Amino acid sequence: MNAIPNGAVPDLRRGSYLILFGVVLFVLTLVSSAMLAPAIGTASETDQTSRTLVGSQGGGPGWHEYGSVYLLNGTNTTWRESSADSYFDVTQTENGTVLAGFMDSGYASCGPYESPCTRTGFRVIDPGQDTRVLSEYSFPVRTNKNSEVHDVERLESGEYLVTDMEYERIFTVKNGEVTWQWNASSFYDAPQDPTTTDWLHINDVDVISTGRYLVSVRNANQLLVIERGEGVVDVINEDTNDSNDANCRKSGQLADYDGDGDIRCGDPDVLNHQHNPQWLGDDAVLVADSENDRVVELHRTEAGEWEPAWALDQVEGVAFDWPRDADRLPNGNTLITDTLNRRLVEVDESGTVVWSVRTERIPYEADRLPYGEPVGAPKYTTNGSGVDSTDAGVPGLSLLLVGLRAVVPSTPFWFGEPQLGLTLVSALLIVGGGVDRIRN
Repeated sequence: MNAIPNGAVPDLRRGSYLILFGVVLFVLTLVSSAMLAPAIGTASETDQTSRTLVGSQGGGPGWHEYGSVYLLNGTNTTWRESSADSYFDVTQTENGTVLAGFMDSGYASCGPYESPCTRTGFRVIDPGQDTRVLSEYSFPVRTNKNSEVHDVERLESGEYLVTDMEYERIFTVKNGEVTWQWNASSFYDAPQDPTTTDWLHINDVDVISTGRYLVSVRNANQLLVIERGEGVVDVINEDTNDSNDANCRKSGQLADYDGDGDIRCGDPDVLNHQHNPQWLGDDAVLVADSENDRVVELHRTEAGEWEPAWALDQVEGVAFDWPRDADRLPNGNTLITDTLNRRLVEVDESGTVVWSVRTERIPYEADRLPYGEPVGAPKYTTNGSGVDSTDAGVPGLSLLLVGLRAVVPSTPFWFGEPQLGLTLVSALLIVGGGVDRIRN
């Protein structure tokens, strides 16, 4: 029998040490990160002064399932409607009903698609003592992902103004019939069949004035002002010769379909795949700048360009993670929906939190009642010194973290790129140790 040389570690023990070290590193990473994480959701349980209407996308696979619309009085839920896979933008109407964009599966009426199928559209909800859906306008779509209606507004004419990702358009409907529409293919370079890919992801439309609408075109990093009968009359974050078109080409989004060497893609340093803009006036707009993980107020310069004038990328010691709504309230504060951190926060101009609450599942949008999202709300007067620089994160790890949150929406808010990196190192040590033990 050969003796083990003095100081050498047997192969079997080496593998065991690697596994043990990997497990210890993983446990320490999770325990220390959780213990050191700041507390978020600071609203008092007895605070009943803030009524907040919330549209929740859900929290199952792909962020769908368990969707709901609910009302918070402070931190207490007073009613909830949860019969759809996902709800999105929510608005309280003058008569007290609630409009909500939605997506749901299991329909038998499917048009060109096989049954059961997914339908999307909007619902009118009665939030009375017996909360129920009063009516629904919907149509079948090819998939339950990125084909949804995210926003609906009721017009004075009695029409409903709707966004549509399936056909990349905005349209109005009354008594179940489409009365007007604007197709994005009239402005953007469109694929041959726009219904087979989510190339623009139009996710929001707001009324600025009669017949004039603000539209969020997420995948182009742009906001459009569209006038009925005229089309596009203004572009916020217009494409320039030196803009980063690669940002709009990722994941099968925009492409140079007409072969002219260019696509309409706004500067991602100004807006990056944004959601739910709010028109503050002819020279200011507030936007949830989602993939820049910040909320930004853009002002129009004397030269007619739009530039960031104020931005906020963290509160309560926690960086925003894909915020998807920001509303300037009449009192001058800003209500923010911090989607992947599963929290709602209200801040003042300095970024100080005045109200904050954790949500059970992924929130899409929130309105403070009775105000909603008013046009012409107060603007912030900072001269630009308060604008935060955006951080693209660690290449690779940032993308993996987004994927993880897509698969596991309940991932803790404190589990960021450092924790993911250490977890991957732990996994490599454990796998490496296991392989070493098997070989020896």
